[in-house]
Amino acid sequence: MSAAATSISSNRFDCVRQLAAADMAGVDSLIRDRLRSDVALVNQIAEHIVGGGGKRLRPLLHVLGARASGYAGTAHLQLAAVIEFIHTSTLLHDDVVDESGLRRGRKTANALWGNAASVLVGDFLYSRSFQIMVELEDMRVLQILANTTNAIAEGEVLQLLSVGNPDTDEAAYNRFIERKTAVLFAAACQLGGVLAQAPAPLCDALWRYGLELGFAFQIADDLLDYTSDSATLGKNIGDDLAEGKVTLPLIYALRAAPPQRAGILRDAIRNGHGPLEEVQAILNDCGVLPEVRVRAEAHAARAHDALAPLPSGVYRDALAALVDYAIERDH
Repeated sequence: MSAAATSISSNRFDCVRQLAAADMAGVDSLIRDRLRSDVALVNQIAEHIVGGGGKRLRPLLHVLGARASGYAGTAHLQLAAVIEFIHTSTLLHDDVVDESGLRRGRKTANALWGNAASVLVGDFLYSRSFQIMVELEDMRVLQILANTTNAIAEGEVLQLLSVGNPDTDEAAYNRFIERKTAVLFAAACQLGGVLAQAPAPLCDALWRYGLELGFAFQIADDLLDYTSDSATLGKNIGDDLAEGKVTLPLIYALRAAPPQRAGILRDAIRNGHGPLEEVQAILNDCGVLPEVRVRAEAHAARAHDALAPLPSGVYRDALAALVDYAIERDH
């Protein structure tokens, strides 16, 4: 990806954030208000990760989906906070499972406070999110988010089962990234339509948009783990390989590489570590990285298509811009 393309993508993302700035300021205020606990360690860890400079992409998607559906109330701020709490709790749990030491360029909570504290504060964020959900007194909202959090947990287990397994195929990869990543994108978008009491076809379109965007985002993320650098990415480059995670670049390379080089990849996956530079060289020599990008772009195209039923306007345009950002970003 060229530096110019990345710059254009960043500018688009900044424009989207400016459009939603008032709503997102309300979300941030609500997040910090509802993070408060009389347990000091909860406050410290939750603030560390929520205040860690993330893009707030999932709550942003919810806010835009609500506004694109014509919603004019304030409950979307609460739901956006819920969505961020759910996402944040998964990050805390993921970092423990993956034994990660760096996220968004900072030490992870488990590296600073230990695994037990990180898991328990993740549980606090889950339970706090359901407290806020109940306040909305909307059974449809509860149903969607209950199903979503259950699917996320299933996705994490499915990915865990693939760790260190070089025989993981593309179908298995699709199953765990759908549940681990894409369903929360989809729910965030769909809930915007649900709050606006939009017609079912529009809510369904928002779900499809979010799901395809989630696939595109995760595939692009997996690609960056082999093509970016630690300073830009905000985490250690090659973490997926070090954790034995079998992502699409490796799946495609195992299929395309000659037997000897495929053996190097298989050993690296099984051992949970390997010669990163040699693995990157194999990926480049096999020509699979452009193929992975094509997959991300195909999901992005379907996300664009899903927006067709939405009313035209700045909010639909913003959702479209986020699709381009998802596959053009450098972190």
